[in-house]
Amino acid sequence: MTVKINIEDDNPKEKEDTLSIKITSSTEEVGVEIIEEDTVDFNLKLRSSLGGDLMILDHKFIDIVIQPSNKKVVTFAKDVMSDMVYGAESRLLEFLRSKGIIVYDSIQGGNVYGSLEGVLQESSELDVVKSTLLNIFEWMKTEQSLISGVTSYEEIQDDALIEPDNEFSTDLGEVPQEADKGSINTRTIFAPYLYGRFVY
Repeated sequence: MTVKINIEDDNPKEKEDTLSIKITSSTEEVGVEIIEEDTVDFNLKLRSSLGGDLMILDHKFIDIVIQPSNKKVVTFAKDVMSDMVYGAESRLLEFLRSKGIIVYDSIQGGNVYGSLEGVLQESSELDVVKSTLLNIFEWMKTEQSLISGVTSYEEIQDDALIEPDNEFSTDLGEVPQEADKGSINTRTIFAPYLYGRFVY
């Protein structure tokens, strides 16, 4: 059975007009097999290193690095090591382990202080890196409520220090600048801080 496809322009004068497709066949019936492929669109703040590693920088506390050459996922503290950092690293690797992305017993500390890593599973059917990126994106969605809560709390703390309300402020208002303030004299021979110790 042969299928002949003719593509004709309804209005050749207009470039942006749609094209009509006519399908003719030498037989009465034409069998068409439609294969549906699912596509998933997601956004991650992703960078590629010179060595081919993929660095995901979306999270507030940690940086995530996928190393295709070493078949690893490694997490690093973004600023300083804390309980929030370790908690995020542990949650990510536990999530990837539960989804079958990393080897079950491969989670361990890395050679950098505060880092955790896991070994990627091998697959002959699926792209390992793409599957890892998709699952990291799914994990990031579960972290958004925690990140927004921590961010809101930090903003409240900053506002309380910078612009305190009446309950946590004094009646003095703007205190003028003076050369000497307070009751401790710092310029006499008996100054308490003169020799690095208090003198009574």
